[in-house]
Amino acid sequence: MTPVDIMRATQGIAHMGAAFYFIPETVEVGKANGLGGLRFYFLGRGGVLGDVDSDVVRSAFGYFQPDLVRKLWESSVTVMSPRAAATLYLSCAHDLGRRQFSAIIGLDGFVDAAATVISAVEGTSLPLFVGVRAEPVPTDTPAAAMHQMVVLRELRGSVHLLALTAVGLNSSLAHAIRRPNDLTMFGYTEAPQITDADRNAWDRAEALTDEILAPAYAALSDPQARALIDGANAMEAALADTASR
Repeated sequence: MTPVDIMRATQGIAHMGAAFYFIPETVEVGKANGLGGLRFYFLGRGGVLGDVDSDVVRSAFGYFQPDLVRKLWESSVTVMSPRAAATLYLSCAHDLGRRQFSAIIGLDGFVDAAATVISAVEGTSLPLFVGVRAEPVPTDTPAAAMHQMVVLRELRGSVHLLALTAVGLNSSLAHAIRRPNDLTMFGYTEAPQITDADRNAWDRAEALTDEILAPAYAALSDPQARALIDGANAMEAALADTASR
């Protein structure tokens, strides 16, 4: 199995790593601490960067319209320190793992395999990933599995932004290509004009993202690759089962 095969077989991590963002339990924690859903998202996810200017957050998040980031970030740092918000936000991810994954057998193998991939990355030019990676991994397996899924999501997302820069594609254009129905939610008032050259650049960025990540996934042994895939599939099924109820 090639590194790209493993990435394709675990691509559900992209949405599973974000599964806790806006669920009622997370929103309630934010509200209880003076932060609405979007503000808790920005401060909690970006809080690992520390008390920085909003432009730093936008550079690490990509996609979002800068004025939206500035408005939400600057109105949130007055309520809670970024690092405290990051710890609290990640605890919501951990709690989701404890609620949904406690019955899954063999998740220790997923946690181990994820740690191998995560530790194989140097992290240069990937500040959001490195910031989340530096946060402590819970000692209980269901929470640790969710934690590592969050870190893996930030890994690919951060590398993706690096690849966009390498091919010369503005992240606002990339967002319009990938999520054309979510422009307003990300702060844009109108859709940009997308050219064939932009779409070709997007394809090159996707291929480059795989290329950059391949050495980290190549660090997995065959049993670890299987554990990563099986664990991701089991967690995706658990989340889907919950969502359908």
